[in-house]
Amino acid sequence: MSVPLAPPKKKNPQLRARVPTLPPAMRSRAAIGLSVAAAEGRFALQHCGECGTVQYPPRDACCHCLSVDLIWRDTATAAKVLAETRIHASPDPYFRERLPWRMGSVKLAAGPVAVCHLHGDVARGDAVRMALKLDKAGQGVLIALPIERTEAMEDDPTLRHLTAHPRHRRVLITDARSALAVPLAEALLGAGATTVFVGESESWRRWPGRDALAAMDRVEILPLDVSDAASVARLAGEIGGKTDILINTARFIRPGGILMQDTVFARDEMEVNVLGLMRLAQSFGPGMASRTADGINNATAFVNILSAYALVPDASYGAFSATQAAARSLSQTLRAEFRASGLRVMNVYTGPTDDEWHQPLPPPKVAPVALARSVVQGLVDGLEDVYCGDVARDMAERWKRDAKVLEREMTGGAT
Repeated sequence: MSVPLAPPKKKNPQLRARVPTLPPAMRSRAAIGLSVAAAEGRFALQHCGECGTVQYPPRDACCHCLSVDLIWRDTATAAKVLAETRIHASPDPYFRERLPWRMGSVKLAAGPVAVCHLHGDVARGDAVRMALKLDKAGQGVLIALPIERTEAMEDDPTLRHLTAHPRHRRVLITDARSALAVPLAEALLGAGATTVFVGESESWRRWPGRDALAAMDRVEILPLDVSDAASVARLAGEIGGKTDILINTARFIRPGGILMQDTVFARDEMEVNVLGLMRLAQSFGPGMASRTADGINNATAFVNILSAYALVPDASYGAFSATQAAARSLSQTLRAEFRASGLRVMNVYTGPTDDEWHQPLPPPKVAPVALARSVVQGLVDGLEDVYCGDVARDMAERWKRDAKVLEREMTGGAT
């Protein structure tokens, strides 16, 4: 049975620090579909378009009829554990540091038998539900989980290696003035975060909500202006070595199309939304990447809050949409650069938020509390891409189906 995770002990600087290592990352091109599904929290396997046989492991031709018409589809998660084993020796550096490690074979209700990771609360003969998770190398792997949630389920060591749960971790929220700051801090503390640092620009300028944030236990408000490289570097020098999760909530938004918007506002949007992300990554990224194996409270995730306009622009928010697309591209590049360390980059896409700059837009809008829940749940599930709100989910589905059609719809090509 899983036991509650004990708070980390004070580090002994004379002991060897664990060096970040990755599990085996080599996969076939066919297996990329597992990682894609895991990144979004789905359980998808290949289905043969000719005979319907469900495939595992991923392959280029059907194991039953040799058809090459293999389609990735969401699949039933029900399964039964056939056998289990505990690995006590491994030539792989990643697993050698984390032994013993439980593995097992399961029979999926959909058909295949798979070798997978086993949660500590399942045993041979148990009915389980399967999940796809991203390992430290960013590859999709299978894990068998209890059907019903168990006490301290998320504290299981195997599951914790595959997620970015905030429990016992220190988190930096980059913008205290954001309407998201208070509900996000509350959600993180509720999930077990040790400390929540919150960045505040222009601390001399008072603003509503500061007192509520300052009164929260285990919350520290620190000076941070993402548009100022020196400010970002100073804070990284102060808390960079103990930041386990960074959540970039800073953004500058002004409505208006490209032809009529003042370029001064457009420059400010670029400074905060794009270059601010670069400054945070350059100042905090290397330190976080070096601590991805640092015990219970290891660095685990770099999170960026993006508008769904990053996928396809809303013409009435032209410059802002452009900065979101640029920030999305930067996040994908960071994902590649951080992959060697195992530091996860999570993008949270949201529809129009319930704030003053989206007042002209009709509902539905995303409430800050709902967005905070999505961020924390994405960390708990270990996702790479999270879509919050009906608008963001709808746009993502249509974008995947046909990006050009969505572009025409968003830019007035359909009525």
